[in-house]
Amino acid sequence: MTALSATLASTAEFRSNALFVLDSIDHWYGSYHALDSLSLTVQPGTIGLLGPNGAGKTTLIRTLLGLLQPNEGSATVLGHSTSSGTAEIRRRVGYMPEDDCFFEGMTGLDAVVYAATLSGLPVAEAMRRSHEVLDYSGLGEARYRLTEGYSTGMKQRVKLAQAIVHGPDLLFLDEPTNGLDPQGRDEMLDLIEGLSSISEPISVVLSSHLLDDVERVCEHVILLASGQLRHYGRVDEMTAGDGGMYDVEVRGSSETLVAELRRAGIDACAESNRLSELTVTLTDAQLATFWEIVSGSTVQVRNFAPVRVTLEKAFMDLLEA
Repeated sequence: MTALSATLASTAEFRSNALFVLDSIDHWYGSYHALDSLSLTVQPGTIGLLGPNGAGKTTLIRTLLGLLQPNEGSATVLGHSTSSGTAEIRRRVGYMPEDDCFFEGMTGLDAVVYAATLSGLPVAEAMRRSHEVLDYSGLGEARYRLTEGYSTGMKQRVKLAQAIVHGPDLLFLDEPTNGLDPQGRDEMLDLIEGLSSISEPISVVLSSHLLDDVERVCEHVILLASGQLRHYGRVDEMTAGDGGMYDVEVRGSSETLVAELRRAGIDACAESNRLSELTVTLTDAQLATFWEIVSGSTVQVRNFAPVRVTLEKAFMDLLEA
């Protein structure tokens, strides 16, 4: 096999295992360009979908669900075209919308059973699975009450149950913690995290404006702005900060240590009013020198870790760039 053939075969396998593939997607609403030449291949896992208002997040989700057809380009979800394979896509995909979508006069259990039967499950199997996912979502006996009397948290739990009752391979969540109090938000994030550790893990695309939620549960991030892809990569790589910078916590005064490091040509500074904490910038060649100086000093290093930034700062830096 030639090098080119091997590369093409590797690329084909990468795309065939993908959750979804976008090839130069364009979508307009009149004169408004919602998606602009968007190309992307996304692998299984937990993915955060980020972007400012009007970035194209909702349009992208609707396109991947087959609810919208792009003006130009093509897309596949789990190997099926969004233009010709929508039935198979919807069989294997779950969707939890931001807005409520309940019929009056239905209990929580009724709503989940209805969603299960719409996906093609027989009534008996739909009932069995509905109880299972409502147990998972923690709704309890409230499943037998009408949804009109539900709190926001209870509605969100039912919507999650509706989205996973048919056992999807891929789940789209649109603002799943919207309107929840801190405890409810934490519990919902626990449920989302748990989806990756069940016997048949579900890949998740989480669209949220709460960056702390994304940083907690997601492995990768897609960042859109003005319908264009600004970034796709691992969360830990986005928050890694500037290379070579380390947070150091020491036991004892760091003034003498900082002075010695600077004399050795190492950039070091103590945190304002906190002599036990400092920041150093090291090249690979300077690491040995740093530890040599530390070992000969009177201080004890309690913590040594690369400087990290919040996802919010990384998000803003990418948008500004």
